[in-house]
Amino acid sequence: MKAQLTLHKEFAIGEVDKRIYGSFIEHLGRAVYTGIYEPEHPQADEEGFRKDVLGLVRELDVPVTRYPGGNFVSGYNWEDGIGPQERRPRRLDLAWATLETNRVGLNEFASWAKKARTEVMYAVNLGTRGADEARNIVEYANFPRGTYWSDLRRSHGVETPHNIRLWCLGNEMDGPWQIGHKSAFEYGRLAAEASKVMKLTDPGIETVLCGSSYARIPTFGDWEKTVLEEAYNDVDYLSLHIYFGNRDGDTPNFLGCSLEMDGFIKTVTGICDLVKAKRQAKKRINLSFDEWNVWFRSNDADRKIAPWEEAPPRLEDHYRMEDALVVGCMLITLLKNADRVKIACLAQLVNVIAPIMTEKGGPAWRQTIFYPFAQASRYGRGTALRVPVKVDTYESREYGDVPYLESVAVHDGEHERLALFAVNRSLSEALDLEAAVQGFSGYRLLEHSSLYHSELQAENTAAGETVRPRPVSGGRLEGERLSVRLPPASWNVIVLEKH
Repeated sequence: MKAQLTLHKEFAIGEVDKRIYGSFIEHLGRAVYTGIYEPEHPQADEEGFRKDVLGLVRELDVPVTRYPGGNFVSGYNWEDGIGPQERRPRRLDLAWATLETNRVGLNEFASWAKKARTEVMYAVNLGTRGADEARNIVEYANFPRGTYWSDLRRSHGVETPHNIRLWCLGNEMDGPWQIGHKSAFEYGRLAAEASKVMKLTDPGIETVLCGSSYARIPTFGDWEKTVLEEAYNDVDYLSLHIYFGNRDGDTPNFLGCSLEMDGFIKTVTGICDLVKAKRQAKKRINLSFDEWNVWFRSNDADRKIAPWEEAPPRLEDHYRMEDALVVGCMLITLLKNADRVKIACLAQLVNVIAPIMTEKGGPAWRQTIFYPFAQASRYGRGTALRVPVKVDTYESREYGDVPYLESVAVHDGEHERLALFAVNRSLSEALDLEAAVQGFSGYRLLEHSSLYHSELQAENTAAGETVRPRPVSGGRLEGERLSVRLPPASWNVIVLEKH
């Protein structure tokens, strides 16, 4: 099978905001406790954070991490997580039917974030609480000194403000499952007023308005239009969430799901611009895709978990080779929309539908989805480039005609490097890729790595990582003609560099 594409410096989509490679830690399952935080672990540091996990997070190079939820945040009192740990209350988490010890809260997470070399993206509770609590936490986190909340922070041993710049105005408030679920009008008004007082407290922050929690929810579209009409002038981003799963074993269909993600982005972008035009506004609302991933493998196990346990193993999907291909396609989709998607969070980071898994008291390891994310984060910074492609398609059950090749390129002008990300969706045939490389005189083929495995159900475990990128030989760049072969069912990174 063959494909032809064009790489041209002038085919710019937009600058890639590094926050597109963000992630997410929720007080859910073992994400926090025995995930990032396990004081009894042999590799725990002086604050109880696992150093092996910190090393893997730094390897991913995650610029921003959303916290503390998720559904959890809509019933969370942030004050429970500050002050001496021994005095913090144990609470029922109604979102996930677990016991929350509150041993980790804002100050601990902010300390972990510094060690992980990530910024905090903090979500406020607009489910059971409101604007007053939202402004109070901004004052606690960001105001230097001399007020009730800032001095309370200092009394807790945190002299320097956390300086959190990015704030989520609740979570999935369109969802009937959400604690404190609201109509679009109710939420839009509350979010607007909360954002106002938060920005009065710290004018340097940015806020994210809740969009639809998935593309097929019945209120999609109407929700976006209504909340934007109420809050457009007071917020900076609109959120999107989406998850996919191969529940019926139809892998070719599963590999086409990123087409739905792309349509979701473009529709939401259109609604943002519609409201902008109606309001004759000057500013543009960009997108925060702050939950996205594959999620389905843990569903049966989760139904067997008894209620009110402390940090049970919930949402622990063990990812396989085919899941890594879908994550690769989703990363490419985010990059193809880099002009409007400025923030994105792979949900989540450790143990809970995550690229990193741990054993309590034992090792940490990289799941299959770790590698596409890590490589995109490493090479996908710069200017995203549209890549016109000629390739055959196949018919899928849900998504119509799906191209065998999914691809995008990113040009890093500072380091004079060009990265082509490509997924070969064919399960049986290698794909011979011929690319016309224009506007990149003096570049050479630096490397071609591919993530593939003969068994699409192969997964990584604590015993060994059998699914990992491998170098691919045989590629060549002669003049303006690049030739490479993509293995069947593979995620590929082809890097060109000026010499």
